[in-house]
Amino acid sequence: MSRVGRSPVFLDKTVQVTVNPKNEVLVKGAKHALTIAMRPEIKAEIKDGKVQLTTINDAPTTRGFHGLYRALIQNAVTGVTKGWTRDLELNGVGYRAAVTGKKLELTLGYSHPVVFMIPQGIEITIEKQTKITVAGPSREQVGQVAAKIRSFRPPEPYLGKGVKYADEKLRRKAGKSAAK
Repeated sequence: MSRVGRSPVFLDKTVQVTVNPKNEVLVKGAKHALTIAMRPEIKAEIKDGKVQLTTINDAPTTRGFHGLYRALIQNAVTGVTKGWTRDLELNGVGYRAAVTGKKLELTLGYSHPVVFMIPQGIEITIEKQTKITVAGPSREQVGQVAAKIRSFRPPEPYLGKGVKYADEKLRRKAGKSAAK
């Protein structure tokens, strides 16, 4: 049995969790609802305001999925109560971002602006034209959208220009040295 999977997921009073016959866990909060489809070897039980996962067999792959699904359910519970955020920074002369409707427009030094369609369930806010905040209830979707935005111009190692995560530490390379 997985060590992570053994610990239960504690629920707030604002969160409703149900398990349907298809072995899907439905997590519903005040604003959002998320569904986690689980493998048949893992069963979820709701008792006394907590979700406990059990496994049918003790195969090594089942143990890994046991911990994975416990973490996914915990992330869903956190997502529907508090939400997930990821902060990005634009570093470079003339680099800026703007949100118009359901589009994120990025000026990243290319000959044309990069237009990114914001997916449903994700909120993007801009602060000072160089700070982007991606927020939403699904941790996976927030991380995927932030990674996609970063991929338009990843930070380069010499000057540090590009789109980077706010908590990311860049390893800078030394430039050319003068010949003696």
